[in-house]
Amino acid sequence: MATTEGTLVASYSRGMRVISECGGAKTTVVKHSMQRAPVFLFDNALEARDFGHWLREHLDSIRGVVKVSSGVARLTDIEQYPVANMLYTRFCYTTGDAAGQNMTGKATLYACEWIRANHPLKPRYLLSGNMDTDKKHSMMNMIQTRGKRVIAEFVLKRDVAKELLRIETEWLYRFRQIASIGTMQAGAAYGGAHSANGITAMFIATGQDVANVAESHAGLNYGELLDNGDFYWAVTLPSVICATYGGGTALPTQRECLEMMDCYGKGKADKLAEIIAAVVLAGDVSLSCAILALEWVSSHERMGRNR
Repeated sequence: MATTEGTLVASYSRGMRVISECGGAKTTVVKHSMQRAPVFLFDNALEARDFGHWLREHLDSIRGVVKVSSGVARLTDIEQYPVANMLYTRFCYTTGDAAGQNMTGKATLYACEWIRANHPLKPRYLLSGNMDTDKKHSMMNMIQTRGKRVIAEFVLKRDVAKELLRIETEWLYRFRQIASIGTMQAGAAYGGAHSANGITAMFIATGQDVANVAESHAGLNYGELLDNGDFYWAVTLPSVICATYGGGTALPTQRECLEMMDCYGKGKADKLAEIIAAVVLAGDVSLSCAILALEWVSSHERMGRNR
């Protein structure tokens, strides 16, 4: 983890210890999708509607064009959102172990040029109508996924919570309810304690595009108080954009960090996303419980770099 905040590494380490003492976390990547979102322009809404039908009928041909333009990107779907005399679209791809923004841009350009050449109206288009929300958080990506949708979960044992975190799980459950209301009032993109801290530190250390934290930090935090007093805790991150191949991952230090986790190269991107989600979960465990145990300020006073 690459960070200038002294307390952060200690806090995440504590959360990781707690999770380990409880048997570890389970992590699951449940969806892959990277988008480029061109908008097509017409004289009227009827032309835009009919063009949408044409796109659906020629989806397989467009997939073939994409496959020729890229050895990795694969077109899975073209979402359609008609507005006035325009058709906003989202071309959805899988991109292997690359983050995929550049390759999907190239693939979509090839596809749009093929569409313009083959459709009777030769429609004008903009390669991005800004619905891909590149480097920006959006509720669309919370629902539809951009990058990888990944879930990390574990069961916090009641005795471990008392011993290592100095809190009661019943109070933790009530805190999660209170914090959820605060999140709703603020309109925050993440429902837990602080996903961006862990994601940013991981991104810098592993050669990711750090601007993707804007999208990747959004997510949902969920908890259940179990009958035996243990606490089920899960973090869902709908838009983790990370890579184990290409870009900054080949820089010497960043590659070394990836290799330490067995996350460098092809076939490793899901594993990296799972580790990132588990790190976020660990950070939420530690910070949430520090707030409950009234240790939040004192820990910064002891461990902050200004000391």
